[in-house]
Amino acid sequence: MAVEEITRIVEEAVTSEVFGVWFLIGAALVFFMQAGFAMVETGFTRAKNAGNIIMKNLMDFCIGTVGFILLGFSLMMSEDYILGFIGIPNMNIFTDFGSFIEGNASSFVFNLVFCATAATIVSGAMAERTKFLSYCIYSGVISLFVYPVEAGWVWNSQGWLAQMGFHDFAGSAAIHSVGGITALIGAMIEGPRLGKYIKNKEGKVTKVNAIPGHSITLGALGCFILWFGWYGFNGAAAWSGSSLASIFLTTTIAPAVATCTTMVYTWIKNGKPDVSMCLNASLAGLVGITAGCDALDAAGSVVVGVVSGILVVAVVELLDLKLHIDDPVGAVGVHLANGIWGTLAVGLLANPAAPAGLQGLLYTGSATLLGIQTLGIAAILAWTAALMTIVFVIINKTAGLRASAEEEVKGLDSTEHGLPSAYADFAPAVSALDYGFEEAEPVTGEVPVAEAVPVKKVPSFEEGTPKFTKIEIVCKESRFEILKAALMKIGITGMTVSHVLGCGVQKGKPEYYRGVQVEANLLPKIQVDVVVSKVPVQSVIDAAKKVLYTGHIGDGKIFVYDVENVVKIRTGEEGYDALQDVE
Repeated sequence: MAVEEITRIVEEAVTSEVFGVWFLIGAALVFFMQAGFAMVETGFTRAKNAGNIIMKNLMDFCIGTVGFILLGFSLMMSEDYILGFIGIPNMNIFTDFGSFIEGNASSFVFNLVFCATAATIVSGAMAERTKFLSYCIYSGVISLFVYPVEAGWVWNSQGWLAQMGFHDFAGSAAIHSVGGITALIGAMIEGPRLGKYIKNKEGKVTKVNAIPGHSITLGALGCFILWFGWYGFNGAAAWSGSSLASIFLTTTIAPAVATCTTMVYTWIKNGKPDVSMCLNASLAGLVGITAGCDALDAAGSVVVGVVSGILVVAVVELLDLKLHIDDPVGAVGVHLANGIWGTLAVGLLANPAAPAGLQGLLYTGSATLLGIQTLGIAAILAWTAALMTIVFVIINKTAGLRASAEEEVKGLDSTEHGLPSAYADFAPAVSALDYGFEEAEPVTGEVPVAEAVPVKKVPSFEEGTPKFTKIEIVCKESRFEILKAALMKIGITGMTVSHVLGCGVQKGKPEYYRGVQVEANLLPKIQVDVVVSKVPVQSVIDAAKKVLYTGHIGDGKIFVYDVENVVKIRTGEEGYDALQDVE
C-alpha cells in the first residue's frame, strides 16, 4: 500500500475520532442548556414559583430519559422502520448492550438531550399555574412518543421526510416548533394566570396586566447559557472543520442581529429599549438559524436575524394584547414562530456554496426545496398538535391541568412542594393584581357552628373630638385587592401594605423538609395599616369585615390602636391636617 494511501486512511480515522469526541461534547453542551432554560423561566416568573420551576426543569430531563430508554429511541432510530413513519420498538439497550454501545450510544445520548429540550420548552408557557403531576405526565408523553416519531421522520435515514430531502440540521422544526406548538395548545387549554386579564360582566377583556418576572438577572444568565450551549446544539453534527466553522459563524450572526433589531424596534415603538424582549430576541435568532445553520451564508443569517427580531415581538404582543393567551416567558414567540420561520428560511436562503450545498429559492430560482420545507413543517405541526391536544384534554378531564386559585395565589412552591420560598431569607413581594374576586358576595346568614369561627361584637367608636386611630388589618393574600377597593371607597387616602408571615392558634399547616416536620409553620398573609381621623373607625372595621368574612379559620384579624400625633414630612403639618388630601 502506498504511503499516501496509508496517510489518507490515518487522517480519516483521526478526523473521525476527533469529530466523534466533539459529537459527545456537543451533547454535553446541549444538556447544559437545561440550566439555561431553567434560569430563563425562573427569572421571567415570580419568586413564589421559582422552586416549582426548577423542579420541573430537572424532572422533564429525568422522566424523558426513562421514556427514551423504554420506547422513544426505538421509535425514532430503529433500523426496522415501517413505511418511513415509525420504528419498531426493541430493547437492545438491555438485551444486547455491547452492540448497542458500538453502534448507537452516541446517537442515543445526543438525541436524548434534544428530546429533553423539546419537552422543557413547554414549561415556560404554562408556568405558575400548572399542577406538577400533570406536568410530569405530559412531559413524559412528549419524550415517550411525540418527539421520537416526528424526529425519526427528519433524522432517521429511512424517515419519509429525510427521503424527500427535508432539511432541518439541528431542529428548528423537529424540536423548537414541536415545543412551541405544544406550549401554545397547553396555554390555551389551561387559560391565563389569575389577574393577567381583567374582564367586564360581558366577559370581554378590558385590561391586560403586566406580571414582571422577579429577576431579570437570572433571565439574562439563562440566555447567555443557552447561547453558549447552542454552539453544541447546532455544531455537534458537523462533519468537517470548515462545516463547523461555518455553523459557528451563522449561529453567532443570527442571534446578534435579532437582538439588535429588537432593541431598535422596541426603542422606536416604546421610547425605550425593552430588556426582556431583547433577551427573547437572542433566543429567537438562535431558533431561526438552527435548521439552516449549515446551509445559509452570512447574508442569509442576517436576514434570518432581522426577521426573527421583529417576529418575536409581534407574536408575543399578538398573543398577549389581542388573543389574550398568557405565555409568561414568550415560548410561543421564540420557539414556534421562529421554528417555522427558520425551517422555511432554508428553502428561501440556502446558498449552494455553503457546506450543505442546498438549492435555495433566492439563489437558484427553484422552489422545490421551499415546497419540501413547507410540507415538512406542516406535517410535524399537525402530528404534534393532534396528539398533544388529546393528551391535554385527557389530563384536564382526569388529574386536572391547572392548580386551584388558592394554590396559584399562594404560589406553587408552598402548595406543591412545601417550600415557604425558594429564597429562604426573603419574603415574596406583594402581588397587587386583580384576582377576579371582586364580584364575590360576602357570606350572609348563619355558618354551621362546626365550621364557623365565633363572631364577637366590636364596640362602637363615637365621633367627637378629632383623634387619630391606627387600624391594622391582617387578611388572606387573595382578598387584598377587594379590601383595598373597599377602603378607598369609604375615603381612605393612604395605606401601608406589607407581606407578612404568621399563624394563629392552629399553628399553620404541617410541612416537612427532608422528612422532618417544620415547627409552627407560618402562613403568608397581607397586613394593611391605615391611620384615620376624619373617616370613622367603625366604617373602616365594617368595610373590612364585609369583604373579608367567610366564617372560616384564616379570615384574619383587625387591631385598633390610639395614635398620639401624625406629622406630614413634606409640609410640616401635624394632627388632623396631616391626614387630609391636598386641596
